[in-house]
Amino acid sequence: MTTGLSTSAEAYTAGPPPRVPAAFLEVRDLRVHFQTDDGLVKAVDGLTFNLERGKTLGIVGESGSGKSVTSLGILGLHRTRSNARVSGEIWLDGEELISADPEHVRKLRGRKMAMIFQDPLTAMHPYFTIGAQIIEAYRTHHGGSKSAARRHAIDMLNRVGIPQAAKRVDDYPHQFSGGMRQRAMIAMALVNNPELLIADEPTTALDVTVQAQILDLIRDLQDEFGSAVIVITHDLGVVAELSNDILVMYGGKCVEYGSAPDVFYRPEHPYAWGLLGSMPRIDQEVRDRLIPIKGAPPSLIHLPSGCAFHPRCQYAEHNGIPCRTVVPDLPKDTDHPVRCLLPVPERRRIFSQEIAPKL
Repeated sequence: MTTGLSTSAEAYTAGPPPRVPAAFLEVRDLRVHFQTDDGLVKAVDGLTFNLERGKTLGIVGESGSGKSVTSLGILGLHRTRSNARVSGEIWLDGEELISADPEHVRKLRGRKMAMIFQDPLTAMHPYFTIGAQIIEAYRTHHGGSKSAARRHAIDMLNRVGIPQAAKRVDDYPHQFSGGMRQRAMIAMALVNNPELLIADEPTTALDVTVQAQILDLIRDLQDEFGSAVIVITHDLGVVAELSNDILVMYGGKCVEYGSAPDVFYRPEHPYAWGLLGSMPRIDQEVRDRLIPIKGAPPSLIHLPSGCAFHPRCQYAEHNGIPCRTVVPDLPKDTDHPVRCLLPVPERRRIFSQEIAPKL
């Protein structure tokens, strides 16, 4: 039975009860740290966002920015790791999950919330058929006979576009192509009609035609089930296609958060500019070459001082701004917060005059 209380000491001091959020999913100041022999890994460090039913949030960033750790934290899967420290609050439909009983959270996985993993070949068990795994996922939450669950599994495989589903239900994962395995993974995730669906790199390693089919499938199924969806990817093009809002992560933190049109067409953080410059665009004139972001993502054990992005940012110390020593905050009084020390007018001027013409 959940108490709705944070695990922090402040939650137990005298004062008003915690506010129950209006959003279907609300993540407040989420921190996921791992104690290792090399030091404390701050994989996610103070992440906050909301998501309504029927809406899609895209979380983007390079590998190591904290995207997948965030999704596993929402599902409560870090609790099995003895070196994990999870704090903050995760509210799902009025229930706080971090302080909830682990067994209760386990029962929510698959039924209330589900995930499409990045690599279905490793996420699915190689010794069991596709149908057996979907049937098990269904019966875990609904019970019933195997024959009824099998019919439901075949129906789900049909809905996600698996041809001859009545026959393919008895195939093993290695007998499916990459695109078909991804469809089967989506069928398994949706077999219990979850209200929250997390898709972690759902189109990685798929050709562009199959990518488009998978994105269309996620959109159609969201329309059918009314699920809230989180899409995690490094590809801004994918989130621009699917998302209502976009959250850009760097070094375990949110550096920009806003509506998809704002972040895709009017980004204000230099890191978002770099992501846009390093991806091909079909909505604008073809460029001679892509523009990579120089350098590499930072160590989550030893983050740079000041703004974590400053070693890779061409505008660090612009007009004397102390990017190397001052850690920028994420403003709370705007619909498009940006974690950057550059003044808003200057960011917009730089983007319109220097960045946008190159994209």
